Amino acid sequence: MENIKVVFMGTPDFAVPILEGLIENYNVVGVVSQPDKKVGRHQELVSTPIKQVAIKNNILCLQPVKVREEYQDILDLNPDIIITCAYGQLIPVEILNYPRLGCINVHASLLPKLRGGAPIHKAIIDGYEKTGITIMYMDVKMDSGDIISQRDTEIIDNDNLESLHNRLSLIGKELLLDTLPEIIKGTNKRIKQNQDEVTYAWNIKREEEHINFNITRREVFNLIRGLSPTPGAFVMLDGQEMKVYSSIISDKIFSNRKIGEITGLYKSGIGVNCKDGEIILTSIKPFGKKRMDASSYINGLQNKENMVGKVLE
Repeated sequence: MENIKVVFMGTPDFAVPILEGLIENYNVVGVVSQPDKKVGRHQELVSTPIKQVAIKNNILCLQPVKVREEYQDILDLNPDIIITCAYGQLIPVEILNYPRLGCINVHASLLPKLRGGAPIHKAIIDGYEKTGITIMYMDVKMDSGDIISQRDTEIIDNDNLESLHNRLSLIGKELLLDTLPEIIKGTNKRIKQNQDEVTYAWNIKREEEHINFNITRREVFNLIRGLSPTPGAFVMLDGQEMKVYSSIISDKIFSNRKIGEITGLYKSGIGVNCKDGEIILTSIKPFGKKRMDASSYINGLQNKENMVGKVLE
């Protein structure tokens, strides 16, 4: 296969298998990632997952604070193709127009659905039955370029953000490696996105993590798993935040209970009244404690009878 020069641009864990697949099969001459960040109580400076892969493989890693202003070092690598995946910054036209084979992106949705930075979260939260990976040409607008190839996967009730994230990451690696030979030969498809079908998946805001029980059980169920394990959905119990990581949909309906009222304490967890019936919270993190099964939390309560009737806000 032609010894093309590849520059890869990405940042989080999701992009790691994709970069590793490229390194195994192509000449990756450089990697571009977001700047290192301070994390944790001690504010330790931590490299991005993609930078760590670059270091492990002795590949140059560039980390511009603003790639729109600091792109010359990328062009100096003289790439034949630039591949991006969850990089985290908009790519300037100076980069988009440079490689002879173009700039392509690995995006975690079936475009034109779910453009934006949180397509995996929103696919679950919004109740999509399937999602997938799109390989696309990049242009100046976010996720709006021509589609090259796609591969889908069903979203099942056992999926949460973590499981779907991991599955899509591997699908992205496989689809990219299957598609690249056609791009290199110039035989790939190039399909315009249907503007009438565009939806967006903006980055999750703090207020979207809060569970509003004045929606259906299914909607609450989807919200919880679409945010699990991180950042985690949350409710307020006695004025303190409680994270919620998993739930099951009950078949009980309570016409005489308030929205958000705790309806019962079960072996499986904490029952809560929604707009159309009960949902049972099965994995939680009470304020100041570690994540635990809701049943363990219930077993540790001294006054269990006082819980039923409380309202989660």
